Amino acid sequence: MKKITILLLSLFLVCFFSSTVIFAADYPTKDIRTICPWGEGGGTDAINRMITKIAEKSLPVSIYVENIEGGASGTGVFEIMRARPDGYTIGTQTYDSIITVPRQKLVPGYDLDKLAFICRLTSEADALIVREDSRFQTFEDLVEAAKEEPGNINVAIQNLGSRTHLAGLMLEDEVGIDLNLVAYTGGAGPQKEALLSGEAEVAITSLGDFAPLLNSNQARGLVELSEKRNPKFTDVPTLIELGYNLQIGSFITVAAPAGTPDDILMKLEEIFDEAYHTDEFLNWLDDIGVTSAWLNSEETTQFVEETQTKFFEIMDMLVEQGIIEQ
Repeated sequence: MKKITILLLSLFLVCFFSSTVIFAADYPTKDIRTICPWGEGGGTDAINRMITKIAEKSLPVSIYVENIEGGASGTGVFEIMRARPDGYTIGTQTYDSIITVPRQKLVPGYDLDKLAFICRLTSEADALIVREDSRFQTFEDLVEAAKEEPGNINVAIQNLGSRTHLAGLMLEDEVGIDLNLVAYTGGAGPQKEALLSGEAEVAITSLGDFAPLLNSNQARGLVELSEKRNPKFTDVPTLIELGYNLQIGSFITVAAPAGTPDDILMKLEEIFDEAYHTDEFLNWLDDIGVTSAWLNSEETTQFVEETQTKFFEIMDMLVEQGIIEQ
């Protein structure tokens, strides 16, 4: 009886692993769901849709984008974490997914160990953006006005506690001004509406997020929180140039649920690698002013770990200084 049990168990294991190999070799055989944790109309959404549109051209299936907002991107990313690890649900992460959500424990059960990173697509600095007809012609104009009207200049950020919120707080501290940071949840889309409607005079996010408005002369960059000027928007000075020491920005990574078979992860990395390095995608990135910053799976995993460590240390310092709460 014991020999029969062992034989049956052995046969089961052989069948299981054989079916897994065949499944992985045939992948993909059905449409791939890509979760964007921010709303439609923002920069992350646009990049999701462009690269998946290009990637699916070489596949026998479609790759569709589903926007799942909430929790400073945590709701959508948690949906990725708890999806079946079969390669048919993947999604993107941003700064807030890596820093804000785990730091503030916004989503119960959220843990980056539940993700298997596939690649990094972009890395771009934040900027201060105003309407084309703004009274602020330069960053110095904004600083002067903020000192004359402390707390009265509305600046559109994203979620409270988000990267753009942190950027605003660090900017206030670095420059010595007091702004009215107003949260607009849902990514760059609501920020654009606030800026165009006049609810906010300034928005903080990347130039790439606002590229359509910048290219149509509805908005313009005031300053970029970086060391080097954006190759697309070379007329926008950097904060470093103006004598301040502050650099902060976002990025977009792609991940699958932890436990996804290694050969499927490799296939997904190949799919995104090929789509990313097409002239169509790279030229599109240049057109919208987003920095090309490809990293493979191993490099992305290391980047995420190092970035989280770096910003957690910065936040600990700001807590000690009383600039932010724990």
